[in-house]
Amino acid sequence: MNRNDLRPGPWVLARRAEKMNPSVIREILKVTERPGIISFAGGLPSPRTFPVAAFAQACETVLRQDGQAALQYASSEGYGPLRELVAAGLPWNVRANQVLITTGSQQGLDLVAKILIDAGSRILVETPTYLGALQAFSAMEPEVVNVGSDTEGIDVDDLALQARIDTGSEGNSARFLYLLPNFQNPTGRTLGESRRAAVSQRAAELGLPIVEDNPYGDLWFDQPPPLPLTARNPEGCVYLGSFSKVLAPGLRLGFLVAPDALYPKLLQAKQAADLHSPSFNQRMIAEVMKDGFLERHVPTIRALYKSQRDAMLAALEREMRGLDVQWNTPAGGMYIWLRLPPELDAAELLPRAVELGVAFVPGAAFFAHEPDPRTLRLSFGTASVEQIDTGMAALAAAIRASRVFSRGTAKAGSA
Repeated sequence: MNRNDLRPGPWVLARRAEKMNPSVIREILKVTERPGIISFAGGLPSPRTFPVAAFAQACETVLRQDGQAALQYASSEGYGPLRELVAAGLPWNVRANQVLITTGSQQGLDLVAKILIDAGSRILVETPTYLGALQAFSAMEPEVVNVGSDTEGIDVDDLALQARIDTGSEGNSARFLYLLPNFQNPTGRTLGESRRAAVSQRAAELGLPIVEDNPYGDLWFDQPPPLPLTARNPEGCVYLGSFSKVLAPGLRLGFLVAPDALYPKLLQAKQAADLHSPSFNQRMIAEVMKDGFLERHVPTIRALYKSQRDAMLAALEREMRGLDVQWNTPAGGMYIWLRLPPELDAAELLPRAVELGVAFVPGAAFFAHEPDPRTLRLSFGTASVEQIDTGMAALAAAIRASRVFSRGTAKAGSA
């Protein structure tokens, strides 16, 4: 694209604006707003999990006890009692002054990008990886490098290979590895203990920092995931967390935990971005959390999502029989990763699926390079069992119709 094509009137856009693209998921969500569409596209928490009554009570308490302070400007680091609660809830020794409250964990990704990435910097990501991270990083114009991954997560040997490529000078060394070890978005996979330990050890040997993103770690179904990578090497990692999946996304609050060497620069980037995250929301969350509310509330979310996962797996088994479709069984989180027959492309399948009343996210958007066009992401977070059954039947019908069309086109082409 020519830079002049980006010029709106007298305004000249920065080169980095060329790297900014609309979110594929957000664009698909516009389609799903049409009446009658069953959407497995958005990674939205179920509204049934939002603790509205607890928030109403906390809201009244915060306004009554300290309303003026709650509505005033506040420190950029975040509300002290909330930072203490975050630090105390993590499974390694964390000080409250290592915790920075962010405006959603997405802001944490943006802050990390701003302080660690120069134009042309090499960063390593899983294959595939979270689309929102790719968007946050792309504005800083890095060279994003895929690290090979399998059903158990990132490949340790390929990690070492990619980290060593073109490392003849400091400027060409990989700045960090970004990964989601728990119930990953988009694949739903989890790094097991042995793989996790190997990744942590190899990264430490290579001097490769890790940015560990963990918005889904509390959403396990049968057993909690292994210890975070940050717990194994706190000085070599930045850890990102979120309140969106366990409380409510509309409050836009997350947090990061950073080593002392990085924290001041992250704080300065935060100050430049928005001064501080909403102080009223921080106090309200702290009020909700202070008496162990999450220990009682999160198990209800796990039970709901597990039942919806089971319903989707059962519907896939029933509807996709004989269609040469593959999928995984996530142990937590909100997503199932599906792979279509060789002759189909998920992006081409989507319009046909929407015509039949169901939507998903094509998997290609989650690859930094060399996307697999046969993949797609299904989210089971918000759908009812009835919607899952109806939607899976519609998706199977779309796949059958597309396979017939594809085979007919192939025959016509060979005639």
